[in-house]
Amino acid sequence: VQLVESGGGSVQAGGSLRLSCIASAGTFRSIGVGWFRQAPGKDLEFVAGVSWTGGSIVYADSVKRRFTISRDNAKSTVYLEKNSLKIEETAKYYCPGALHGVWPARTRFENKHWGPGTQVTVSS
Repeated sequence: VQLVESGGGSVQAGGSLRLSCIASAGTFRSIGVGWFRQAPGKDLEFVAGVSWTGGSIVYADSVKRRFTISRDNAKSTVYLEKNSLKIEETAKYYCPGALHGVWPARTRFENKHWGPGTQVTVSS
């Protein structure tokens, strides 16, 4: 399965943005999908994840109550709705697929199918 991110862009602090992650072919419905981000000069950070059925969702503490992850298996798409964005959340966002049977997949090593990412820039 290949996963490709889209929906990034520039937004002012406090604004909102919705990212999409579209899967092509493969076994999308049988894997969990997560969102990670990496800011310049910083480590990769787990943001949120949704299980293969959509019945289990996890968030990083820093984004709880502001970000919402969801998936539509009929469209092979996972979304990340981001509200109240902060300047420090400027980063490239990625949506890898979890290794089969692994959940939750909060680390780089528990995921594969990494796409090119989509850049989000939050300004004052």
